[in-house]
Amino acid sequence: VVVCGDGEYIIYTAMALRNKSFGSAQEFVWAADSSEYAVRESSSSIKIFKNFKEKKAFKPEFGAENIFGGHLLGVKSVSGLGFYDWETQELVRRIEIQPKSVYWSENGELCCIATEESYFVLKYNADALAAAADNKDMVTEDGIEDAFDVLGEVNESVKTGLWVGDCFIYTNSVNRLNYYVGGEIVTVSHLDRTMYLLGYIPADSRLYLGDKEMNVVSFQLLLSVLEYQTAVMRRDFETADKVLPTVPKEQRTRVAHFLEKQGFKKQALAVSTDPEHKFDLAIQLGDLDTASVLAKEAASEQKWKQLAELATSRAQFDLAQQCLHEAQDHGGLLLLATAAGNADMVAKLGESAGESGKHNVSFLSFFLLGELEKCLEILVSSNRLPEAAFFARTYLPSEVSRVVQLWKVQLGKISEKAGQSLADPAEYANLFPDFQTALQAETMLKKERGQRIPASDFTEIIPNHERNPLEEVLGQGEDLGDDDALLDDKDHPIQQGESGDTANQSKAAPVDDFEAELEKDLEDMKLDDIDTSDVNLDDEGLLED
Repeated sequence: VVVCGDGEYIIYTAMALRNKSFGSAQEFVWAADSSEYAVRESSSSIKIFKNFKEKKAFKPEFGAENIFGGHLLGVKSVSGLGFYDWETQELVRRIEIQPKSVYWSENGELCCIATEESYFVLKYNADALAAAADNKDMVTEDGIEDAFDVLGEVNESVKTGLWVGDCFIYTNSVNRLNYYVGGEIVTVSHLDRTMYLLGYIPADSRLYLGDKEMNVVSFQLLLSVLEYQTAVMRRDFETADKVLPTVPKEQRTRVAHFLEKQGFKKQALAVSTDPEHKFDLAIQLGDLDTASVLAKEAASEQKWKQLAELATSRAQFDLAQQCLHEAQDHGGLLLLATAAGNADMVAKLGESAGESGKHNVSFLSFFLLGELEKCLEILVSSNRLPEAAFFARTYLPSEVSRVVQLWKVQLGKISEKAGQSLADPAEYANLFPDFQTALQAETMLKKERGQRIPASDFTEIIPNHERNPLEEVLGQGEDLGDDDALLDDKDHPIQQGESGDTANQSKAAPVDDFEAELEKDLEDMKLDDIDTSDVNLDDEGLLED
């Protein structure tokens, strides 16, 4: 134990507090080895002692405003912070920073440099120092460039701190007790007053702090959690697996979040006990089986939708269909069913969507299947009578009268005059031209609607927008009674010009037109006006020709 002040220091034994050594010093710091220490006698002189005997005295190039102990001797000067080797007193690395304090981990691999506004966590590379001893070209005027690697910077002001494994525990300027490990900051407690770290006792898994009134407070900080996080940071998963059983279950999720931030999502999934966290990890890892089990346990629509999206991206359409059903995502099911060309699935969706009150999806499903009667009933049952009337006029003219009567009743409740203004084709046939033809077209197209034509035949089918059913009916005339009059050998609708009779008629049409034109020209000719004076009608001449 050392006490330093008033320009001198005194070293006492830890147990009996006997005076062991003393001397003049402005500052006193220990090396990693407790038998070695250094003192700063002035702004230009530093002495190093070994086994209480002076070993070396040296003067830093830029002076010494403060010194810091640890695995390397730190010297603060106007040029920044310089780290020196305890054995050779050679400069290891100079960093342009004005530190307030320097903390080293027990194994000497990690170092925290705290300034007034932030702190930096560095990794010390001892091998670079050994390599530079054999190759002087690696040493510059600022030391060895590869001696330190910056692992992180945190904008917090450190009051007091210490290392436990690879975890840096500290109190900050806003009275919080935190620890830093692997880029993650964990808050242990919010302090109600300024307190100072005294130390950590691993056997008790407790962290001790004190205040200016000599009050001592302890906080639980599980050693097993710190050891596990330390092993992970060192990529020593064998040790981490051995430590994991000692981590309490209530701490497993916190450890899993730490693993996730370090990029070890698979290990985090195995460790976590929080179903929400496990599901998110399973989705990120693409683990469909685990995510499916968790979604069933949670029975959450949001989870089913997330799983459906993942299953679709992995071409697992059966699972995607199941997920969308569980999530009641009728829009997603419609997209999946139509993209797959699955008519049975579309039919089931139409029924289930109707039962769930999703009339828009139900209507579209039946419309795609050609079940127009069901579409009309959906409009009627949902009290969309104006739309139902126009739908019937367009696709099911035989239902127009029934729907108009319903519409009249509904509209009459609001305005009797408006209700009476609606015309029924059964009563006002003159207002519905070609209505009878439309009825015939409905009959003609009903068989086509009953056919489920494979999507692969789309190149052989005339698009609906290129067809005119009324003209087809008028063109067929009495042949409309023949069921196959407008269908080819695959029961596909064909154009009139594709049938044999129509083709023959089209071939004969140009001949008939030419003869009619010739006859008209002959009729218009005036033979009396023709001058025949120059015409030689000699029989002999004709015979000679």
